[in-house]
Amino acid sequence: MDITGILLAVAAVGGVGLFVGVFLGIAAIKFKVEVDEREAAVLEALPGNNCGGCGFPGCSGLAAAIAKGEAPVNACPVGGEPVGRVIAGIMGVTAEEKKRMVAFVQCQGDCDKTSSDYEYTGIHDCRMLSFVPNGGAKSCNYGCLGYGSCVSVCPFDAIHVVNGVAKVDKEACKACGKCVEVCPKHLISLIPYDAKYAVACSSQDKGPVAMKDCTVSCIGCQLCKKNCPAEAVSVENFNATILYDQCKGCGICAQKCPRKSIVAHE
Repeated sequence: MDITGILLAVAAVGGVGLFVGVFLGIAAIKFKVEVDEREAAVLEALPGNNCGGCGFPGCSGLAAAIAKGEAPVNACPVGGEPVGRVIAGIMGVTAEEKKRMVAFVQCQGDCDKTSSDYEYTGIHDCRMLSFVPNGGAKSCNYGCLGYGSCVSVCPFDAIHVVNGVAKVDKEACKACGKCVEVCPKHLISLIPYDAKYAVACSSQDKGPVAMKDCTVSCIGCQLCKKNCPAEAVSVENFNATILYDQCKGCGICAQKCPRKSIVAHE
């Protein structure tokens, strides 16, 4: 190959490279996506757990929503009030006070307090128990199955199965809600961190059946409701519920409960 051919080849390659470079440069300018500096700052302030507890697809989704004014500055349950204050400063607004919430398992029916109808030897995943008789081996069809589906989805190691019942560590819990979503019995709920008492039973069976299935079951006797001076307890479907917006934390409901199904929230 003579020198002319080599020069032509070099010129052709150089020309293609120049064309591609110019094209990419123009495309970058034309299709440039403006980044909201506040969104980037908010994302930096978020803890980065990407738990989804805020209702958005990860921290980036929440940051975008906050920057657009579509979500409150204190929407992150993991960061809580400290992170909310930082983001409020970025957005130039005042963070509204937000009550801290934690998960609570409405069941005390451990291996000592409830009975079993049969021995289950299948897959240890609560979500699979909907395919077995009575939804699980425990006599109470509303109780914790104890196979730890909630444990497996908790990103904060805040819930563990103890003697057949899931228990929440309220100090470690960030109220992301993953355990609430995964529980097939729907007996995990979010309650105020500073709640003094909670109903630790989700049974909706009538008294005689509930008493037979578990020694600490709520039987809907309404003694808690009748004796509450703040009218902060309701009873529906043979199960008590504490109305936390009205509750004064006096503990009379727990004292009057003959089944000890209302417990101190510790």
